[in-house]
Amino acid sequence: MGLFDNAVPGGNIAKPLLLAVGALLVGKMLSGSGTSQPQSPAPDAAPADGGLLGGLGGLLDKLKDAGHGNVADSWVGTGQNQPIHPNDLGSALGPQVIREIAQRTGMDEQELLKQLSTALPGIVDKLTPNGQVPQPHQVASAFNG
Repeated sequence: MGLFDNAVPGGNIAKPLLLAVGALLVGKMLSGSGTSQPQSPAPDAAPADGGLLGGLGGLLDKLKDAGHGNVADSWVGTGQNQPIHPNDLGSALGPQVIREIAQRTGMDEQELLKQLSTALPGIVDKLTPNGQVPQPHQVASAFNG
């Protein structure tokens, strides 16, 4: 039973979705076998330990930059989590990030966005129990522990 089991509607989080979330927030989740590296990192790639977006803070910044600050703040805060539409999430993350995660997980891009938009509010909420964004190493330990 993992930290995120109750974070998503319906209970357990599927492994491809966990990998997708990890790819966004924790760089180590990307390599799969542990030895292979992405062949061509994105030109604006974040540091390897912070996932594709530079960690949880980077994800929240992307959402805020795309006009979804109130939604992102609701996930971090202690109140009700606001939903995000899959298309809005896709616009905030950008096509390159979505494509990269879809390739890594073997998921269809639209299905990936649908599942991420359902799962991220609860996962971010679990990672920020006191309304504070944790450090990248704390987020990584949540995925590894």
